[in-house]
Amino acid sequence: MHKFPFDTVLIANRGEIATRIIKTLRTLGLRSAIAYHEVDAQTPAVSMADLAIPITGRTPIASYLDIAQIIAVAHRANAGALHPGYGLLAENAEFARAVTNAGIAFIGPAPETIELMGDKIRARNFVQSNGFPVAPCAIEEDDPATFVSRAWAIGAPLLVKPSGGGGGKGMRIVRDLDALEVAIEQARSEARRHFGDGRLYVERYIESPRHIEVQVLGDSFGNLVHLFERECSVQRRFQKIIEESPSPALSPELRTRICETAVGIARAANYQNAGTVEFIFSGREFYFLEMNTRLQVEHPVTEMITGVDLIAEQVYAAAGRELALSQSDIVSNGHAIELRLYAEAPERGYVPTTGNVLLLEYPDNVRIDSGITQGQTITPAFDSMLAKIIVHSPNRIEAALKAHRAVRELVLLGCETNASLLARILSDEAFIEGQFHTGYLEENPHLAAGNFAAGMPAFLACAALLTGPVRESADAVPALHAALGSWRN
Repeated sequence: MHKFPFDTVLIANRGEIATRIIKTLRTLGLRSAIAYHEVDAQTPAVSMADLAIPITGRTPIASYLDIAQIIAVAHRANAGALHPGYGLLAENAEFARAVTNAGIAFIGPAPETIELMGDKIRARNFVQSNGFPVAPCAIEEDDPATFVSRAWAIGAPLLVKPSGGGGGKGMRIVRDLDALEVAIEQARSEARRHFGDGRLYVERYIESPRHIEVQVLGDSFGNLVHLFERECSVQRRFQKIIEESPSPALSPELRTRICETAVGIARAANYQNAGTVEFIFSGREFYFLEMNTRLQVEHPVTEMITGVDLIAEQVYAAAGRELALSQSDIVSNGHAIELRLYAEAPERGYVPTTGNVLLLEYPDNVRIDSGITQGQTITPAFDSMLAKIIVHSPNRIEAALKAHRAVRELVLLGCETNASLLARILSDEAFIEGQFHTGYLEENPHLAAGNFAAGMPAFLACAALLTGPVRESADAVPALHAALGSWRN
């Protein structure tokens, strides 16, 4: 087993990614510590960690964003390294720098790289200056007085985007240039609210594009490899819900081009650790979109087709070990699909939902990365993703069938989810044939319809009472009555 310069890793995150990191740390013989807010006290990650230390804040999310408190917890846990997961502080250069200055190894790229590639405007200019393809663009801070006129010159359709942050927040599609200025102000307001940064840029919106991203991995010795691409075009509100690898849209020649371009961009940035280069793809052309300087939610599909534990590779890189993989060592086998299970109501505009998890049963023979457990309360305090279902099969059709079967076998009572939507997508002809793009769900609103919102309390009660584990519990019926309010049998 590899000898590490640290024996304890603090996880500065929560939910399913925290449990995922803990599992790998165990295989590496490392202790896991986690900082948690009291609303997460009953979550699997807190119970799995070797050491769990509570944190406080004005709100639950504020506690996880408190840099000084997180570093204090790392010292209290005697953690020699820190893994930020994704989201929260994962792409915060100030945080990465503070961790490093505290004498703790940051399991991610250098702060300078996060600053360069995490700022979408700087990243775009950097990529373009190094000769890689970017879409036509107007950047506000180049000349604020002419920003709107320069955007008009590009022509519709346009995409207004914030420089900081991600997850689709602050983005606006503009097809009528007369609506451009209103869209700019709306985007600026949302960007300031979510990221504290109102800087914007506008780029040519590629109609019916596909979203293709490439996983890269680097070390401090200058070695860089890619681990193939992921198809991430099935999205709602610019957020992914189904990812897969390989992409059904790429020929072998295009796959080589886009993966080598990603490595070239990462090499120009002197990238170390795991990262993802994202592209917009249309026809045979692709443009740089952004680089995520962290682990991605959808990293499991890459792990399934390559057999590489990306978190282990992250830890090795942070420990100063030279990359043990060469490009020729990395082979893509079969097809993998990931389904994101969200607490939301697709038929009501994907509004987040809450509730108590009365019953939770996951399907067998698939990979489950989960951050919830039965009896837990789903609150509006955090992102609404609950778990991920990941399947792997010899080919795409078999993988889609396996994923469809898995999501239909899932049982989660007490909180509305997007499970039915996922099942409908997986059986939709366009998805099966690989003919979809980032506007697929907008163009097919019928896929989001059909969830049973009316009568939900009665349905949940009946379903739970007819399920063995609940039916056999003497406490189940009173608990169910209390959870479901005035409904009675």
